[in-house]
Amino acid sequence: MGVFMQIVQLLLSLSILVLLHEFGHFFFAKLFKTRVDKFYLFFNPWFSLFKFKKGDTEYGIGWLPLGGYCKIAGMIDESMDKEQLMKPAEPYEFRAKSTWQRLLIISGGVLVNFVLALFIYSMVLFVWGEEYLPVKNAKFGAEWSDIALKIGLQNGDKILKIDTCVIEKFPEVATKILLDNAKTITIERNNEVKTIAIPESFKKQMLSGKIKSFVQPLIPFVVDDVIKGMPASKTDIKSGDSIVGINKTATPSFFCFQTEIQKYKGKKIELTIYRGITEKKINVDVTEKGFIGVKPKPWKGYFTMKTTHYNLIASFPAGIKMGVDILSTYVKQLPLIFTKEGSQQVGGFGAIGSMFPKEWDWESFWFLTAMLSIILAFMNILPIPALDGGYIIFILYEIITRRKPSDKFLEYAQVTGMILLLSLLLFANGNDIKRFFF
Repeated sequence: MGVFMQIVQLLLSLSILVLLHEFGHFFFAKLFKTRVDKFYLFFNPWFSLFKFKKGDTEYGIGWLPLGGYCKIAGMIDESMDKEQLMKPAEPYEFRAKSTWQRLLIISGGVLVNFVLALFIYSMVLFVWGEEYLPVKNAKFGAEWSDIALKIGLQNGDKILKIDTCVIEKFPEVATKILLDNAKTITIERNNEVKTIAIPESFKKQMLSGKIKSFVQPLIPFVVDDVIKGMPASKTDIKSGDSIVGINKTATPSFFCFQTEIQKYKGKKIELTIYRGITEKKINVDVTEKGFIGVKPKPWKGYFTMKTTHYNLIASFPAGIKMGVDILSTYVKQLPLIFTKEGSQQVGGFGAIGSMFPKEWDWESFWFLTAMLSIILAFMNILPIPALDGGYIIFILYEIITRRKPSDKFLEYAQVTGMILLLSLLLFANGNDIKRFFF
């Protein structure tokens, strides 16, 4: 049910974004009296799930959920319909419009996606506010990936500074290290302040691992509930017990426990447990899937979270700042894609879908939808033929040189761009498949 719910949220989110993106093109086309032949959510090779015609435009829903399209008369697009281009330009066609009108028609989708993201961020802040874990409130310190441990960091280190910058929000720690070429991390360990040097090769090492699990707040494993019918229910494990070890291996955190228990699927293990100040040893079976049947205490219960609330007026500048900051982060990430390590972090529909929670949550849904809207706007503005950015480059070339690229050139550019985009799509989703099986 959890994966199904993620798929539903992904499809709904993408449907909203694609529909409004194409509406951006549609709006400016209609504004400048340009004929729109088709307006579709999803692609419809061979057949449509639903369609009707009103005026000159056919509206419909395709069966292939890889996007959507707004087919504008007199424009070379993904349909590769060249028949109308062999005739003289009609006043209602895209190619007959002025450069500034064509520029607005092409830019309409990106403009709508970006404005939509800022609006959603503003409404999320207005309705729910912004909740986060301040770095200073991670009272048990940080838990680091193996890559970070190799440079001298230790689980339980409390983060004080990245270079000279004091980080306010815990989720920003990894981003600051990765994108801002940090040279040092200042930490507190056993009441002593230490500065750990970050090697030049560290960024590549980070990219070769899982960025999401590079650093997280250290969370002890306290049992919240024991599941009936599972192995733990047949033992003396009780709510409130702290699990600190498996066999003779210490597991000071919940994530350590998760990793260690996978080594003992289908076997019996000895847990080290603290009940108050009393240490206990309890034997328990592990299922074939690596579970013993206990629910951990919710992680937020360990920390003092910070929530900033906004009234309607204040939510808009805060939402705009949030959107601009996220866009800035993606711009900084772009060069990393062209490295061997960074390319392995690129994900397709599987990676995007996994970001959504397995249970419906409107706050998460709208926040992720806004983030995807930013990504869609950013990706579409890239100067790649077949994307909006490619068309914009050709129109700007025409404005500067006063020479319009030939239809044949635009046709070749469209084919090249489509091949490139299809290759990127296959590569990104191939990464998803690779991560799933390996």
